[in-house]
Amino acid sequence: MEERGRVVLLKRYNGAILNRIATVIVAILGFFVLAFFVRKAMADPGVFIQQILNGIQLGFLYALIALGYTMVYGIIKLINFAHGDVFMVGAMTSFFAISTMELHRWPFQLWPGINSTLGTLLGTVAVIALSMAICSLLGVTMERFAYRPLRAMPRIAALITAIGVSFFLEYFGALPFVYTNNYITYPRPFELTVLRAKDIPPWFLGLIGGIFVVSITTYSALNGLSNRGNSKAALWRNHPLIQFFLYLGGLLTIVLGMVVVLPTLGIIKWDLTVSNVMLVIMSVSVLLVVALQYIVTRTKIGKAMRASAYDKPTSRLMGINVDNVIAVTFAIAGALAGAGGVLYATAFKQVHHLMGILPGLKAFIAAVLGGIGSIPGALVGSLIMGMAEVLSAGFISTPMRDAVAFALLIIILLIRPQGIFGEAPAEKV
Repeated sequence: MEERGRVVLLKRYNGAILNRIATVIVAILGFFVLAFFVRKAMADPGVFIQQILNGIQLGFLYALIALGYTMVYGIIKLINFAHGDVFMVGAMTSFFAISTMELHRWPFQLWPGINSTLGTLLGTVAVIALSMAICSLLGVTMERFAYRPLRAMPRIAALITAIGVSFFLEYFGALPFVYTNNYITYPRPFELTVLRAKDIPPWFLGLIGGIFVVSITTYSALNGLSNRGNSKAALWRNHPLIQFFLYLGGLLTIVLGMVVVLPTLGIIKWDLTVSNVMLVIMSVSVLLVVALQYIVTRTKIGKAMRASAYDKPTSRLMGINVDNVIAVTFAIAGALAGAGGVLYATAFKQVHHLMGILPGLKAFIAAVLGGIGSIPGALVGSLIMGMAEVLSAGFISTPMRDAVAFALLIIILLIRPQGIFGEAPAEKV
């Protein structure tokens, strides 16, 4: 018995040494990478900051897919590799909604004299809502017929099934009477507008900055009252409206500040641009993230999700229908992927039946990077992934963007396997 204990301790000791060596190697490589990007930033700050803005846009797109991964894994510990293809279905659905049904123009057909901005906004919302509904239904169908019958089986069975469902969606979509196996140019639901400093009115920037200041002041005051034991302040501190205006106001203030304020004051000399597509992506993504956080933390179904994730047998004894909870989880995850598909196609203007593979894998890496099972972690990991990918493509080479994305997975598994916001598994005695 003592000899066996010594062997176990020796293995742990050797493993700890290997982990330290790997950490040192990664730290050295990270130092050289950081020095490389600092040199590039100093050589051409304008291009560097513009790439950061592009990375933020891509990161928000990954976030909508990564949230679906993290939700499903948090409930049933399944990596749903078909989730990227649900994202593809959302993009394809929006394509036919725009090109065939002209759903984005329904306000103008119903009220010919409607304001163009309002009509475009309502039409875009309708396209996103339809894609979210179709993908939500697809997620529930996948769970009911592909995953639920295997719930009592070993976990590897459901994982293999997820890969099979992924292949089915990809190549079923390639059929001529479904989608097509060709690359399709995507018609945006609204026209692309590139905004520079002179194109953004000062009142709009002042409004966004004011919203951010009011939000952060309110949050700070409520946080101070909460720390003194005020329970109502603790509830209001996490109110979805405060969270939404805090996150969105902060992001827009930073982005528009770099585009408008710094060049106007002469602090920087370069001309930065931001598109209306990027502003829409940021706004919709933050809105959906805050809505998801509200559902999980403040609603009855969210409490049931958290209970089911913690202990399914006890949840059943307490009267929770775990099967319905899992179905709702797949529905929400599918809806988020559908919205991500619409926004991704709007940003990059091209769709095809295999478009979900790489974004799906990278969003999975982002979820692992942030801590799979954590909603804030999925968002932070996605932003890191987006910026790392865009900076690699812009300053090293385009093929390196995929290599860097997958290298991040190896690095995070070596240094912190539970992710940035994840918790290390407790060791059972």
